[in-house]
Amino acid sequence: MTQHTFKPRLSLLACLILAAPCAYAQSSIDNTGMYMGIGAGDSKAKFNHDAAVQNALGAGVAAGPLAVDQSGNAYKAYLGFPIAPNWAVEAGYFNLGRFGFDGSTTPAGTVSGTAKVQGLNLDLVGTLPITDRWSLLGRVGAAYSETKGGIGGTGAGTVAATSTNKRDTHYKFGFGTQYAFTPALTVRLEGERYQVNDLVAQKAFVDLISVGLVYRFGAPAAQPMRTSYVTPAPLYRPEPVMQAAPEPVPAPAPVIVAAPAPLPVVVPVPVPMPSKPWVKVKLQADSLFGFDQDSLQADGKKALDKLVEELQGVNVEAVQVTGHTDRLGTKAYNTQLSMRRADAVRNYLVQVRGMPSNKVTAVGVGSTEPETSFGQCQGVKASQALITCLRLDRRVEVEVTGTQPQR
Repeated sequence: MTQHTFKPRLSLLACLILAAPCAYAQSSIDNTGMYMGIGAGDSKAKFNHDAAVQNALGAGVAAGPLAVDQSGNAYKAYLGFPIAPNWAVEAGYFNLGRFGFDGSTTPAGTVSGTAKVQGLNLDLVGTLPITDRWSLLGRVGAAYSETKGGIGGTGAGTVAATSTNKRDTHYKFGFGTQYAFTPALTVRLEGERYQVNDLVAQKAFVDLISVGLVYRFGAPAAQPMRTSYVTPAPLYRPEPVMQAAPEPVPAPAPVIVAAPAPLPVVVPVPVPMPSKPWVKVKLQADSLFGFDQDSLQADGKKALDKLVEELQGVNVEAVQVTGHTDRLGTKAYNTQLSMRRADAVRNYLVQVRGMPSNKVTAVGVGSTEPETSFGQCQGVKASQALITCLRLDRRVEVEVTGTQPQR
C-alpha cells in the first residue's frame, strides 16, 4: 500500500473552530439558518491487511492468501453553521462501518481480524448554485477518527495483542450535489475520502458514497404572492367660472328708461379629464426568488406577467424597479442582493416581456427604506420570529409612470 507523507495537524481543526463564530456574524438573511443533516451509504476501505497481519505474526510465521471484506455500511450526522451566502462550517459524527479478514498461516494456524472506524469531523463546505434549486458542493476538513478492533488467531496464528484502539486526526475531503425541494428541505448526494489509521497505525483510506437529507431551521415558508397598489390622489377639477351680473342702475325719476338688454349667459364649457397616472406595485421578494437566489421563480414570473397585462393600453413613459432587503445581514451584502434582484426583474420585463430597455431602470437600496420599525420588529438575532416579522421589508417595487385614457 502506498504511504502518504501528508500529516494533518490539529491546528487546522482549531482554526476552523475559531473562524466560525467571527464569520457567522456576517451572514446574510437568506442564509443564516442553522441546519442539520443525516446521510447513509456504502463505504470501501483501502487497508493493507497483508502488512498488518505480517506485522502482528512476527518472524517465522507466514500468512496465506487472506479473504478480506473491505466494504461496509456507513452513516453520518452533522450540524451546519452558515458563514456566508455560499459557505458553511459543518461539525458532525461519522461511522464508516466494520471491515475484516481471515486466512490460514504457515506453520498451521488461522488468523482473523476486524476493524470499526468512527469519529468526529469539522469541514468547510462551499456550494456553487447552478439553478434556483440545484447546486454543486465541495468540502475539506479534519477528521478525528478511531479505529477499533483486533487481530487474533489459533495455532501458529496466535498473536500477543488481541485488540487495538488507534486514534488520530487526519484530513478529509469530498464533492457532491444537492437539490432543494423547499427552502427548508434539501437532498444531498456526496462522495468523500477519509484518511484513517488501520489496525497497526498505518495510514489508510476509507471512501464513502452517501445520500442524505438536510433540514434548515428558520427557513421561510412559501408565501402567497401578494401585491399592493397605491391609489393615485383624486385629480382637481376646476369649477366653471360664472360672470356675476352687474348691479342694476336705478333709473332717474320720472324718466322712464327702457330695460337694458339682458347680459349674455355664460355657458360653462366642460373641462376634459386628463389621463390618470398608473400605479406602484410592491412584490414580496420571498415569493419572487428562491432561497438566497437572485433568479426569478415561476410564481414571480406570473406576478410580473399579470402586471404587464394590466399595462395594456397604458402609455408607459418610464418604469422604475427598486430592490429592498431587511436590516439583517451586512450592509454591503444587502445592497448587492437588492441590486441583483432588481436587475433580475428588469431583465425579465425587457428581455421576456418586450418592454423598451431605455424606459426600464433598476436600483438596489438594501435595507435603507424599511416598511417596519425597530419597535415593531424587535431584536438583532436572525430568529424565525424576527425573519417573519421583517418580511414586508424584503420586497421589489415596480413604479410605472405613464397615462391611461379615461374610460
